[in-house]
Amino acid sequence: MPSLLQAVDEVARLAGAVALRHWRTGLVADAKGDGSPVTAADREAERAVRDWVGARFPQDGILGEEYGEQPGTSGRTWLLDPIDGTRAFVAGTPLWGSLVAVMEHDTVLAGAASFPAVDEHLSAAPGEGCWHNGSRCRVSDVAALDQATVLTTDLAGTEHAARLAGWLALAGKARQARTWGDCYGYLLVATGRAELMCDAILNPWDGACFVPIIGEAGGVITDWDGGPGPILASAIATNRLLAQEARAILRPRT
Repeated sequence: MPSLLQAVDEVARLAGAVALRHWRTGLVADAKGDGSPVTAADREAERAVRDWVGARFPQDGILGEEYGEQPGTSGRTWLLDPIDGTRAFVAGTPLWGSLVAVMEHDTVLAGAASFPAVDEHLSAAPGEGCWHNGSRCRVSDVAALDQATVLTTDLAGTEHAARLAGWLALAGKARQARTWGDCYGYLLVATGRAELMCDAILNPWDGACFVPIIGEAGGVITDWDGGPGPILASAIATNRLLAQEARAILRPRT
């Protein structure tokens, strides 16, 4: 039986490999009830992961973006996002990923994110470090905001006036602000190639894997109001040196 760190890495890579077979094949997205896109690749990748988990951890529960919740009896739950960044995926952009986390009660036991189109893979578990393509990785040591790269997925997620104002204020102080977003922004923070990634809106399967990934890489991840998660309805991921300053700028003013 693999360790949970090995397991999340393997299963995230599996989901990514299944999805990659469909990438840049002219796949058409359907609209879900909430208006977000879904493709045959999302569904096939999640089914593959569910089969994998069911065969190896049959007592565990599963919560996935495409097929919902399957209760378990062990107290553990696997959170699955087979393709985070489906719009990018459909457009042929390579900055999408497959996300997997295992939770027990209020603790993320392990998390992984696979980016097969760029051949980059992250995994982490508390006390076991954060691993990027087989090597330990860490956040950057940039301490000045005017030397920082700050990222978000898009401005639509910051449409609340206070959050948009916070993002624009942060972007104006940073060395550069970009929308290298969805899950790829968190990879850039964890590997020290960017200093901040934020999302104003997340689902449980979008953010759980990044709690150990950012934390074990030496960074800080919270919701937009500074709460620690592990279930994040929004997220700000930073290195520790910029954490306090960046959050003070981003948080909504009341």
